[in-house]
Amino acid sequence: MKIMVIQGPNINMLGKRERKIYGVMTMENIHEQMKAVADQAGVGIEFFQSNFEGEIVDKIQECLGEFDGIIINPAAYTHTSIAIRDAIASVGLPVLEVHISNIYQREEFRHKSLIAPVCSGHIAGFGPIGYHLAMIGMLQIFEQIKRMDAASNDA
Repeated sequence: MKIMVIQGPNINMLGKRERKIYGVMTMENIHEQMKAVADQAGVGIEFFQSNFEGEIVDKIQECLGEFDGIIINPAAYTHTSIAIRDAIASVGLPVLEVHISNIYQREEFRHKSLIAPVCSGHIAGFGPIGYHLAMIGMLQIFEQIKRMDAASNDA
């Protein structure tokens, strides 16, 4: 099983930008922790970050047939990108949406996620630990898929 982690705009600035909102951990720190969890679980993991909507859409599409699940922090595109939403819907993979801050406690324009309705789950407001929660969630989804496959093979 393989997970693709997609980070949206400005996530590469974690640890430097708006520390009161996003904390001091860098994107690289988060990725190191996620890799440790993946290694322990025997799951492959790769990381991608872009500030460009089209590159994120391309990466989601490239996951089809190559990855078993996606963890995405679409960042500001959460509230604006029908293209990212459509790409997620088109690949048919389990996708977990992560936000470091609680988008529902912030400006009103951040309260609506265009992405969440096409995702398997949505994690917001737990800080960088939200990525760890997403890893646990994705591993659980993988386990459910394995059990369903085994049950259908037994039938």
